[in-house]
Amino acid sequence: MQENDRKLQQAEGGIEETSENTKGHLEESTQAEPKGSESATPENEEEKQAEKDAVSETKSDEINPEKKEDSNEHIDEIDESNAEDAEDSDNEKRHTIPMLDYHSMSMENLVGELQKLVKNEKVQAINKHVSSIKYEFDQKFHDFLDEKKEEFISKGGNEIDFRYNSVSKRQFNEVYSDYREKRDQYYKKLDQSLKDNLQKRLDIIEELKGLIDIEEDINTTYNNFKDLQNRWRNAGPIPRANYNDVWRTYHHHMEIFYDFLHLNRELRDLDFKHNLEEKQKLVERAEALVDEPDLNKAFRELQTLHKIWKEDIGPVAKEHREEIWEKFSNATKAMHQRRQEHFQELEKSYEKNLEKKQEIIANIAKIAENVADNHRGIQQQIKEVEALRESFFKAGRVPQKVNEETWSHFKETVRKFNRTKNAFYKNQKKEQQQNLEKKKELLELAVSLKDSDDWAEVTPQMKRIQRDWKKIGHVPRKYSDKIWKEFKDACNHYFDRLHAEKNEAHQEEFENFKKKSACLDRLKEFQLSGNKKKDIEDIKAFLAEWKQYGRIPYNKKHINSKFNKIVDALFKKLGVGKQQSELLKYGNKVQELAKTEDNYAIGNERLFVKRKIDEVKSEIRQLENNLQFFSGDTEGNPLVKEVVNNLNKQKEALKTWKEKMKKLNILEHKLNKESEEEENESNEEE
Repeated sequence: MQENDRKLQQAEGGIEETSENTKGHLEESTQAEPKGSESATPENEEEKQAEKDAVSETKSDEINPEKKEDSNEHIDEIDESNAEDAEDSDNEKRHTIPMLDYHSMSMENLVGELQKLVKNEKVQAINKHVSSIKYEFDQKFHDFLDEKKEEFISKGGNEIDFRYNSVSKRQFNEVYSDYREKRDQYYKKLDQSLKDNLQKRLDIIEELKGLIDIEEDINTTYNNFKDLQNRWRNAGPIPRANYNDVWRTYHHHMEIFYDFLHLNRELRDLDFKHNLEEKQKLVERAEALVDEPDLNKAFRELQTLHKIWKEDIGPVAKEHREEIWEKFSNATKAMHQRRQEHFQELEKSYEKNLEKKQEIIANIAKIAENVADNHRGIQQQIKEVEALRESFFKAGRVPQKVNEETWSHFKETVRKFNRTKNAFYKNQKKEQQQNLEKKKELLELAVSLKDSDDWAEVTPQMKRIQRDWKKIGHVPRKYSDKIWKEFKDACNHYFDRLHAEKNEAHQEEFENFKKKSACLDRLKEFQLSGNKKKDIEDIKAFLAEWKQYGRIPYNKKHINSKFNKIVDALFKKLGVGKQQSELLKYGNKVQELAKTEDNYAIGNERLFVKRKIDEVKSEIRQLENNLQFFSGDTEGNPLVKEVVNNLNKQKEALKTWKEKMKKLNILEHKLNKESEEEENESNEEE
């Protein structure tokens, strides 16, 4: 037990090396050297026995090294962290900078986090953060680059020609280079300072070793010892690699000096008493940390307590050494146990994350095993795989022991899909080349016909060529834009000439359009006078004028809807219902038919109106049948409301069409009557 505690103290970096057996061993080794008139005393004999006990327990530990390793674990954790902090007080700030989930971040976000750290934090405090960011960025970038390379090769490129300019990579390299420059400058400056401080401490140790060989008054020697202690405390930080060994050596010779002070027990006992009181305070503070809810805060405070124990407080009397250290060590073990339990809980959450990631990998594997055999299907699968990749990165950390394995499995599964996808497009390369030849033939034909004036013969050919072009699949991308532009230019050249010819042939239609545009402009300026009858007559005059202008170009027919929209709005302001306004507009059409006295045109109009009446009646019957299915429902039912509204609209429409038929019947009757009268007059003259 005593030897285990001694090992714990040694693992702590020679915090005090104050177990009784260790102290006895050191005292005996010192007394064994010849020093003037000193002779063996009963105390020396006890120390020799202590040395034997220490050796015996050391052998016992060597037989069971696992026990020793377990006992050191809780001290090693603090010891390593304190050694790192010892180089620079700003190193401690790394404990307060949060370690984010860099694995779930995109490359762009990782660059942003790196910029933030390098700009706002001490360079010596962000080493682990920067390393984590660089590891994640490199993995993501290499994976991204492999995908781009495979895509490049699949499209016919040679691997040796592959180049990719990544904005994120360039930004990352710039920030990381800035970090390295700052880091190197800092450590270059720090390195010399640490070396100088190391030499100061080694010189102090040499002076401490020499104190026991100087023949002078013990009080003078003790004062010199105290001066060395003060110089030691102010000597500054040293390299972390030397930290534990130097402290161990210093405490070793300090205890030798205290043993040397047996000639003046009063001075030594006063120091022992003071040191014991200070260490008891540290023990109380360490034991109280078990109730601190913030585990990270508690651990950092425990680190500070260990540092004070090691650096600021000297040894205690032999009879208290084992007891006080055991209390402090047990408090440290309790904190270590809390941290281990915390890490175990984290490990459980990591296991759940692992399950999520394994499920995601399995889903990607299913897609990779069933890659579509067409462009549209593969594009859809690409979106699915990309969504799964995003979910993978957001799933959180997995246990460290399977991190590399999981990442490799994920990358290989995604690459399997990409390889199959790229193979599909690579196999299409031959087909695309054939498509290119077909399109070249069509292009050649289109160019040969683009200046032809045989409109009736060539126009159907040009339309057929365009249809055939659409049926041909993709061509290699490097030719796609060029051949399409040449084909489009040839077709546009021909059809622009055709349209120009038609425009010239249908100049009358364009003149009608101009007249209708002028009429529309005047209608827009028209204001109601308040005299309803007069206003209706004025609107009818607009309608009559509009009808007399005849046909307009097909691509200008939108002007008719604009005109009707304004007319409907004016009728609405006059309180004329939709049905009445329709009949008023239709009345003008009937008048136009009456002027032409074209029986064929009137007959066609009758057939059109009759067909519309039949269609509306059929729709009404269907809606009435639909209502029977809702016989048990109230009118509050949305579906019933919709059917009833449609039914009412159709009934109104039926009335309108019947009125139109009535006007046609009147017109026909009038024309027939006039015809009969003319015939009778002719017979009377004969």
